[in-house]
Amino acid sequence: MKRIGIAASKISKGNLVLYHVYVVLISLLFSLFIFLVAGSTVLFALVIIQYVGSEIMGIDFERRWESILAVCMVSLTVIITLFNLAAILINLRIPKLKD
Repeated sequence: MKRIGIAASKISKGNLVLYHVYVVLISLLFSLFIFLVAGSTVLFALVIIQYVGSEIMGIDFERRWESILAVCMVSLTVIITLFNLAAILINLRIPKLKD
C-alpha cells in the first residue's frame, strides 16, 4: 500500500492535489484489477462446483445459482472496498498549517 504513495509522488512531482488524485486513481485501478482476477476465480470455482454437484453428485444448483453468485460478488466487493479505503487513507497527506 505504501508503493501507491511512492508511485503517486513520483508522478505528481510535488503537487499535493495531483498526488491525491493519483493515489485515488492508482488505488482504484489496482482494486479493479484485483476484483476482476478474484471475481473470475470465484466464478470459475462456482462453475466447477456446479458441474461436480450436478453431474457427479446429482444436486440441482440451477435454482440457487444467482443468489450464490450475488452473495459471493457482494462480499468480494465489500472486502476490496475496505482495502481500497485503507490504501487511500494510508497514503493521504494533509498539509501542515504554518503559524
